[in-house]
Amino acid sequence: MLQEALGIRPHVLVLNKMDLADPHRQPAILEQLKQQGCSHVVFTDCQHDGNVKKIIPLVAKLVSNSPRYHRAENTEYSILVIGVPNVGKSSLINSLRRLHLKKGKATAVGGEPGITKAVLTRIQVSEKPLMYLVDTPGLLPPRLGDVEMGMKLALCGAIRDHLVGEDIMADYLLYTLNKWQQFRYTQRYGLAAPCDDIEPVLKQVALTLGRTQKVKVLTGTGNVNVTMLNYPAAACEFLRHFRAGRLGRVTLD
Repeated sequence: MLQEALGIRPHVLVLNKMDLADPHRQPAILEQLKQQGCSHVVFTDCQHDGNVKKIIPLVAKLVSNSPRYHRAENTEYSILVIGVPNVGKSSLINSLRRLHLKKGKATAVGGEPGITKAVLTRIQVSEKPLMYLVDTPGLLPPRLGDVEMGMKLALCGAIRDHLVGEDIMADYLLYTLNKWQQFRYTQRYGLAAPCDDIEPVLKQVALTLGRTQKVKVLTGTGNVNVTMLNYPAAACEFLRHFRAGRLGRVTLD
């Protein structure tokens, strides 16, 4: 859709959070994207500024080679940053500023979708060539036809957790980890072996992290406070650990 909308404007596909993805899948992903007509692809990690320095020179080269932009009087460029929610667009802008201008944050970031709510003013990210970036709120199609794609987007934090349900997402995450034979969760939560039932896994997560809640139970002699395991909190922690890369580097597709 974006390729259609952008037409002949030069564009670069930035695949961020490469520190969380399976590194062995990169060549296959590049090959697949090339077949789809996406030849300028950069894998980045904004936490450690990994590969981010490749972006500005690549953009400058594409712009200078583009016949549409050969105007002698125009020496500054505006670049639009577009992508699905929570992929690190604002982090990318801050990372580029750190590298090229030695300046700090220009735009707020957070580990959930919807932190950027409006299109900000232009943010300078480079002096030579003079480049400005425009941050935009995350974009998703109004309807996701594929349920599994929706689950993958939710696991990556592109859709708010409560809209899908943390328990359903935790169940799908367990299925995904087992499917890709990523069994680090067994060590992290002290499980004897991999398991395909979410309940004992969340029980172990709650026990390991001390996620409990006090519940009033009505008995024949009155109310009694009972400490029970907090399964919803355990599901949230399970998802949080996955998103932080603590359960292994996984590519969902």
